[in-house]
Order: sequence, then C-alpha cells, then structure tokens
Amino acid sequence: MPKNGKAVKRELDDDVTESVRDLLSNEDACDDSFKKSSLIVGDHGGDGKECDVEEGGSHGEEEEEEEEERPAWNSKLQYILAQVGFSVGLGNVWRFPYLCQKNGGDVEPECEKSSATTYYWYREALNISDNISEGGGLNWKMTVCLLIAWSMVCLAMIKGIQSSGKVMYFSSLFPYVVLICFLVRALLLKGSVDGIRHMFTPKLEIMLEAKVWREAATQVFFALGLGFGGVIAFSSYNKRDNNCHFDAVLVSFINFFTSVLATLVVFAVLGFKANIMISKCVALNTNKIVGLLGTDIERSLIPHHINLTHVNQVSAEDYHQMIEIIKGVKEDQYQALGLDPCSIEKELNKAVQGTGLAFIAFTEAMTHFPASPFWSVMFFLMLVNLGLGSMFGTIEGILTPLIDTFKVRKEFLTVGCCVLAFSIGLLFVQRSGNYFVAMFDDYSATLPLLIVVVLENVAVAWVYGIDKFFEDLKDMLGFTPYRFYYYMWKYITPTLLLVLLCASFIQLSLTPPSYSAWIQEEAKEQTLHFPPWGIVVCISLVVMAVMPVPVVFVLRYFNIIDDGASGLATVSYKKGRIIKETALPGEDDDASLIHGRSPSEAPSPMPGNNIYRKQSGGPGTDIAPNGLYGIGYLMADIRDMPESDL
Repeated sequence: MPKNGKAVKRELDDDVTESVRDLLSNEDACDDSFKKSSLIVGDHGGDGKECDVEEGGSHGEEEEEEEEERPAWNSKLQYILAQVGFSVGLGNVWRFPYLCQKNGGDVEPECEKSSATTYYWYREALNISDNISEGGGLNWKMTVCLLIAWSMVCLAMIKGIQSSGKVMYFSSLFPYVVLICFLVRALLLKGSVDGIRHMFTPKLEIMLEAKVWREAATQVFFALGLGFGGVIAFSSYNKRDNNCHFDAVLVSFINFFTSVLATLVVFAVLGFKANIMISKCVALNTNKIVGLLGTDIERSLIPHHINLTHVNQVSAEDYHQMIEIIKGVKEDQYQALGLDPCSIEKELNKAVQGTGLAFIAFTEAMTHFPASPFWSVMFFLMLVNLGLGSMFGTIEGILTPLIDTFKVRKEFLTVGCCVLAFSIGLLFVQRSGNYFVAMFDDYSATLPLLIVVVLENVAVAWVYGIDKFFEDLKDMLGFTPYRFYYYMWKYITPTLLLVLLCASFIQLSLTPPSYSAWIQEEAKEQTLHFPPWGIVVCISLVVMAVMPVPVVFVLRYFNIIDDGASGLATVSYKKGRIIKETALPGEDDDASLIHGRSPSEAPSPMPGNNIYRKQSGGPGTDIAPNGLYGIGYLMADIRDMPESDL
C-alpha cells in the first residue's frame, strides 16, 4: 500500500476512534457546563455589535451588549439518541412490517361479524363513523389522550435540548428493551418460526412493479426522517468539526437494525397467531368432514392413523393429508364440499397496514400470550415512547429555524406551537378522524416529502455545487469524503428520486383518491372514494406542503425580503459568533458570497480551502478583499465550542 494510502487510513481510523470516544463520553449535566455561542446581529450599516464566545468561565470580560445564548448538546450520546428517537418512530412498527392477519368471534352483531379486537378498536376506541363526510363530533376519550400527549411534548421541549436531551435517554432506549423482550418471548411461542420464514421469503413476481420500489423509497424517507427538518435542527447544536459522516452512518445502521428487529418481532408474533387460526380452521373443517362421512365422503378416504373422534386433536399435517386425498378423488365435487385448505401462508398474507397493524392484529395476538396484560402495557408504553421521540424531532425542526431567525423566546414559541398542533389535532379525534389521518398520511406527507427531498438534493448538488459542498465537508471532517458520495449525490440519487416522483404522479393520476372506511352494519372495511370537497383538500395538502419553497425563492430572487424590507439581517456564522452579510450596490450574489478570512491573511489562490480558517486577527469583524463582510465559518481560538450550522 502506498505511504499516503496508509496515512489516509490512519487518519480515518483516528476519526472513527475519536467519534466513538465522543459518543461514549458523557459530560457533566449541570447547566454551567453547557457551551454557548452568542449570536448577535449588527445593524444595517455594518458597525453592529460583535458576538462574544463563552465557554464556562474562560473569558474574564463580559460585554454589556444584548446577547442570546445557543445551547449545545450535553454529550454526543444525547445527540445520537435524539436522532435515533426522531428517525425510529411508529413507522418502524406499523409501516415497515406490513403483513398481518385478523380473525376472531364474542356477542354484538358487529363484533360477531369481525373480531373482538377489531370491534374494540373501531367501535370502543375510535367510535368511527361510516365515512369521512359524517363528522360525528369529538371523541372525548381521544381528545383527552391528545391533550396529554401534547402536554408531554411541550414539557419535554420547553427548555430546548437541555430538557429534551435528558428525556431522550428513556424515550429512545426503552423501545429497544421492549422489542428485545418481545422477540425473546415470541421465539418461544409455537409457530414463530413460520412467521420469520415467511418474512424472509421474497415474492419475485412483484419485484418489477414500480409500486414496490416507490413504497420502499418512501419507507426510507419516513424511517430516517428525511425532509422534515428534524435532522438538520438536531445537528445544528453540534460543534463545527463534528464528524457528521460517522453520525450519519451510525444513525442509518441503528435505524435499519431497529426496522429488522421490529419486523422480526411482528412476524414471530403473527406466525404464532397464524398457527392459532390454523388450529381453529382445522377443527372447524374436520367437523365438516365428519358430517360428510358416509354421504359425500367415503370413510375409506380417511387415513387409518387419523382419529376423527377428537377433532381438536387432529394436527394441521393430518388435515392437509386428508384434504389432498379428498381433492384427488373428488376433483369435480371438491368445491361443493366447502372445505377450507387452512393454509398458513394464506393467513400470513392477509394484509393490514397503518394503525390496524398495531391496534388490531398485534393486539389480538397478544391476547393469546401468557400474562397478556403485562405484555399489552409494555407494548403500548413502547408506542408512546416511539411517538414522543419522533415528535421531539419534528417540533425541533419547526422551532429551531424560527428561533434563530426571529430571536423569540424558546418557551413562548414552544407553548404556542404545541397549542396550535393540539388545535389542528382535534380534526383527527372526531369520529371521522381516522379517515383524515389516512388522508394526511397519503397526501400531506408522502408526495410533498418526496418533492422537498428532490429539491434539497438538486439545491446542494447542482445549485450550490457538489465541489463546494465537498470542500466544506473536507474542512469540517478533516478528510475528503469517499468519491462514491460525489456520484451518488450529483447523478444517481437525483435521477432515482425524479423517476420515483414521476411514478408517484402517474399513480395518483391513474388512481382516484380513496380511503378505507369501516362500515358498521357490515362490520368490515370498504374502499370509498373521497367526496369532491375531500379531493380539494387532498390537492390543497400537497400544494400547501411544498408552497414555502417557491414562495421564499421568489421573495429572495426579487429581493422582496431583505434588510431594507423586513429588517431581518442575512447572517453568516462564525465559530462562536455571527456577522452580518451585506452586498454593495450593484453587486450580484456571486460577488457577495466570498470566503471569510482574517485581515492579516494573504490572498489565497484556493478560496475553497479558506472557508474555515482559524481566526488570527483581533476580535473585530473580518473584512474580505472587496470590503464585504466574510461569510462562512471562521474558527475562534477556543477548540470545543458549539455553534449553529443552518
């Protein structure tokens, strides 16, 4: 191996070792240990206040200027747990493992036609209406639960990462404890191996369908939280030289591991439940065979080793042997006999998605567990923690840019955001609320999310420039990222995303907007089309979700929002402080986007290497050769200091 190759390998190994060491380290949790970055923006004239950097008591002088302190993560572990808690959510339980089955019996006509758990979910819990047009008023039980949930989110987020970071230790780790306990328990149940075998059996006949790949890509977006803003918001509290490459790989691996773990649990439990259903099916159809003996079925067709006096003791293997013999002899009359094949594959292929997986199929399977109340409590506590972890990231993605832009109090904005979210959530706790959940899930998240991710990819790789982005990463990480990322980000990923986006539009245009409704009289789900006003709402959800992107672009392009119009300064970050960026009259954007440097530095022929440079001048504002204020990060002399990378 060349010497330079060995040196690069040693550097990469050192970076990984340092990242692991940072991850396992846990700094003191007291408030004084928080490293702060003061963010002060001067006035339009450029002689504004300077933003000092604080870390503990390292600076002896404190200026009397107005300051706003930006907190940092207490430890690398808090940051990783926050990212994992945001990315690993309810979708890993009810969106990734899709297959389940439902069956059952008990006393109400609606219950008798469906099952006990299905009846309880739709009638007792949701008290659902027959279609989306029947509002039916608020469900007070669901309304109280919604209020409690948003109160928990508000209390955990009101102090920012200082409070939510500590909650992450429980909300992110507890689900893993529950999943591991469920997996161990499920593997000890009869039929769990059948479910896991079914999980790893591919259906090659559908691999060429565009729908399969579209759903797979959508799952990745939901699983990792891409396009929501939570990943960027959490990352903005890290140090500038944080190894984001290590973090991205680690969080992706943990998320994938969690999805596989949750799917193993689900399939093992559903395999157990499928065996119970097969046992009931065998007993029911064996009774039919006993009733048909001597008339439609000759006794000589029954193997001698099968005892039909106790139908509950007939195994599935013996039943399938009888069925094969009867089918071979009574080939023409077999359909008229009304015998069910009782196939475990058929049971496992009965599909339910969304809330039905967690609240119907999995719940019904748990009723057959020994000590089922204990497992039910553990399961639903896990769902609560998964939901909280995801909401922390979502709300942080909303609050962080608003606070950094408008400099408002975190507490007031958090309370206001949670109150607004609770008010919007009232739409989902009325009797028809479950149909609105499906509507928002299909049209407010999936397609707009894909559009946002495409625009993000194109903006970074083609508008900002992949070469500039690689230089930024090199200065932050200390090494050049693998060339593999270059071609993926610039060519392969945007191409695949655009193909996926086109396929999604084609599917929406060919398939009228519809939803699955629970019909009380028939006690079963039925696919209904949205009414005209519902179609308008679906289209509005897509448009409203992506509207901020073109609106802000137009406002920025025509300089409608700038220092003179809105009074909001465009800022660029230095390590520990920010400075204002103002363009001279007549200069375009390219002239203003210069790389910051200290006054004492000589002009550099490679501006890309001058993005991040240790400050060698005084505490004053750094001026670029053309007289404009520098943009980008300029490192202060203090090493370990957090900042916001917006």
